[in-house]
Amino acid sequence: MARCRAPSVSIAFVLSTDELRAHLLAARLAGVVATTREESLHSYRLFAARDPRLLLGLDPERSWRQRDLIALMADKCGVSADPDCVSGHDVIDPERTLAALDGFAARLASVAQRGAPVLLGTGHPHRLLGFYAAVADALSTAGCDVLTPAKGRCVDITTRFGLRTYNLDYVRGVALVRETGAERAGSATGAHSHSPLPVRVALAAAAAGGGPLPEMVIGDHGWVCGAGQLGFEAIGLADTDDPAPFVGEAEGVVSVVVPLDDGVRSSYYRPLTRYVLNRACLSQ
Repeated sequence: MARCRAPSVSIAFVLSTDELRAHLLAARLAGVVATTREESLHSYRLFAARDPRLLLGLDPERSWRQRDLIALMADKCGVSADPDCVSGHDVIDPERTLAALDGFAARLASVAQRGAPVLLGTGHPHRLLGFYAAVADALSTAGCDVLTPAKGRCVDITTRFGLRTYNLDYVRGVALVRETGAERAGSATGAHSHSPLPVRVALAAAAAGGGPLPEMVIGDHGWVCGAGQLGFEAIGLADTDDPAPFVGEAEGVVSVVVPLDDGVRSSYYRPLTRYVLNRACLSQ
């Protein structure tokens, strides 16, 4: 990674690699995580059957059997590689998380050095909005145009409860979807979503408006997979029961995926923010 030259965002303190490793384990972001083996295996079965709910906008080139996905997730995340292991909690290797965070930071540094336009979006706003918002702030300060196309646009998403209409919104430069009327109800964040439709709507609006288009999309779920499938560089975070981003990485559609539990308290991600921005030379 390039030597830091021009820090831009003030961070109170930065953890060392050893301290961050300890935090990952203590917060259960890595190590033994809340995601169960049963949940992950169910997701792998659905992905192998090409259920769109698990593809997250990805169109895999190869046929992925459940056994293949177990092997991939063992390699990418550190979960058990034993197909006969069918219960208990998943385990994420913190060394894989740290290595992926370094890769994530390297891609941030690259886009910041170019001052390139970026798009950020999350399907986990209640947990991950703060992480992405800090990244958006840092990239904006570094000279990147943080894009907000299609703000307020309606997006129809099929859920387990049927077809629902959401509004595409941005909070501190990070895209999310809200249920209709949620803004008026005072909702600080948005809805949990796996759909790639919001990123498709945002990118289509940017193109229709004459650009600019993002040189990188940063996010999770459908944001990272949907953008990567359309040919945009995409980096993001993913849990062990979401194989699509890791398949995308394996097939060269997604650049970097950080394996971690994506459902812990939002404050537990702050040390990761500090670490990533410091490694990307975007902190001081």
